[in-house]
Amino acid sequence: MSIRSIFHDMKEEFGSISRKGFESKSSRGFRSRSHRVVQDSLVALDAFKQSCWANMPPELLRDVLMRIEASESAWPLRKNVVACAGVCRSWRDIVKEIVKTPEVSGMLTFPISLKQPGSRDTPIQCYIKRHRSSQTYYLFLGLNSASYDDGKFLLAARRCRRPTCTDYVISLNPEYVSKGSSTYIGKLRSNFLGTKFTIYDTLPSNSGARITRSRSIKLLGSKQVVPKVPAGNFAVSHISYELNTLGSRGPRRMNCVMDTIPASSIEPGGLVPTQTEFPTMNVDSFLSIPFFRSKSIRVDNCRSEPVPNTKEGMLVLQNKTPRWHEQLQCWCLNFNGRVTVASIKNFQLVASLENGAEHDNVVLQFGKVGKDVFTMDYQYPISAFQAFAICLSSFDTKIACE
Repeated sequence: MSIRSIFHDMKEEFGSISRKGFESKSSRGFRSRSHRVVQDSLVALDAFKQSCWANMPPELLRDVLMRIEASESAWPLRKNVVACAGVCRSWRDIVKEIVKTPEVSGMLTFPISLKQPGSRDTPIQCYIKRHRSSQTYYLFLGLNSASYDDGKFLLAARRCRRPTCTDYVISLNPEYVSKGSSTYIGKLRSNFLGTKFTIYDTLPSNSGARITRSRSIKLLGSKQVVPKVPAGNFAVSHISYELNTLGSRGPRRMNCVMDTIPASSIEPGGLVPTQTEFPTMNVDSFLSIPFFRSKSIRVDNCRSEPVPNTKEGMLVLQNKTPRWHEQLQCWCLNFNGRVTVASIKNFQLVASLENGAEHDNVVLQFGKVGKDVFTMDYQYPISAFQAFAICLSSFDTKIACE
């Protein structure tokens, strides 16, 4: 019996029942049997659609996916690896096992790669485009060193000016950059002077990260909360710019304390807490957060998170000291051809050692190459998200530093 004929018989039977005003035992039995047949047919159809993919021999499937992973080493062909992960659950599980983290492979494949440390060997080359009219910033993975028009989109940020601070909301969605979006992954917040910044993540990199209150978390009642909003903001880094009190012009001096990255990470064999996947948010996950109740049922969000008093055990990044060029009469840094326009925003970050010396490896470099185009190259132990947030701090207006 076909599904169409079953539905036709059910329609006639229900019409007959409504006209008579009662339901006999035989009609109830027919309806239950028909319902079971429809359910079994739908399950069979769904299983048939997946059987040709999900039921492939695991050995053959693993060999095929490993060949695809090895051959598609760069974007845009890298999207074939992502497509394989979306076929079904069995394919996705094997692809997640095969694809290595950026630390090992030096490639960004899935969205979670943006929260994982960069490559240990070579910097990952990206660039940022600034849209002045909309106060938005877009991060792209560089595919061609000679062009900045065909990159792979990674992250977007939007500047939100408030009376006492400035927020840069960071999202995976270039069209909808908002804290209320399910693609919101963190933010950067500055103080009024633009000299101190805090990077917030939506989930902790380790158990020591501290949750802070945010306006994005609202109480609608004793048990209700706004859906699809991250459970909290965890401070993962603090950035400070040295005040220029004497009015002398010169390069900016910045200092970054990475709360969730140990200082030992820059040593051979050092490790960094690595996020493996984005959590699936649900209402129950909000109920364990200690909310602050007020008359307006809103959580205050303009209190600046204090910079930790101690830096012991944390990785500290500082801008590399530039040298004065006598012939050019300017401060210079060696960007290896990645920066072509002089700007006060240009910088290189290196790890600060215990004795006050600078580490040799440049962890992050940022520089101008066009009117609204900037290069961003980062490597282990920071992630693309952290590097992007640090670079956003360079765009913000600094009243006491210029």
